[in-house]
Amino acid sequence: MKQLLFIARIFSTVFRPSYYPTVGTFILLCFTYLSLFPWVFKLWILALVYTFTFCLPAIGIYIYRRLNGWSTYELRKRHKRAVPYIVSICCYLCLMHIFHITHIPHFLMAIVGISLLIQCSCVTINLWWKVSTHSAGSGGVIGAIIAYAAIFGFNPIWWLSLAILVSGCVMTSRMILRQHTLWQVLGGTLIGIVCGIVGTILM
Repeated sequence: MKQLLFIARIFSTVFRPSYYPTVGTFILLCFTYLSLFPWVFKLWILALVYTFTFCLPAIGIYIYRRLNGWSTYELRKRHKRAVPYIVSICCYLCLMHIFHITHIPHFLMAIVGISLLIQCSCVTINLWWKVSTHSAGSGGVIGAIIAYAAIFGFNPIWWLSLAILVSGCVMTSRMILRQHTLWQVLGGTLIGIVCGIVGTILM
């Protein structure tokens, strides 16, 4: 049982929603026509995405938690997560603005846009019903793969299989850790898939 909990914690930590924009950006820069860009430009993009989607939100949330004297556990309570969500959303909006004024390629902006759309959807739905943002993040990858396959015209079966496998592991880990119920992880995944498809098409 302890080993199972340990593995579940690893999956829950490794596949945090805040990592997906950086990972998605890395994949686009390596496996699409964007790989033709100079490596200095690609490193700059990755650093920018990592800073605004992980570092700055993490620092802002940490400061907010310390000012309130809360433990990490306290932020798991639904009514105390509004401000952390707002901090994260503001950082994503700033990154979107930077991408817009610097004319970053459409597909790179879509990755950030999908993550932003997922966060806004989860914030809104969490006002009435708790959903898993971890599952929503992994579902967003599935939706994005489906949309990109339709746009670029490639066979997504292997990427899609891997994404579904990872998503299943993430959902299972959240239930093993008793952070969410089955319906909460399924709801989060469905939200992520819809946001991934819609975000890719609209961005």
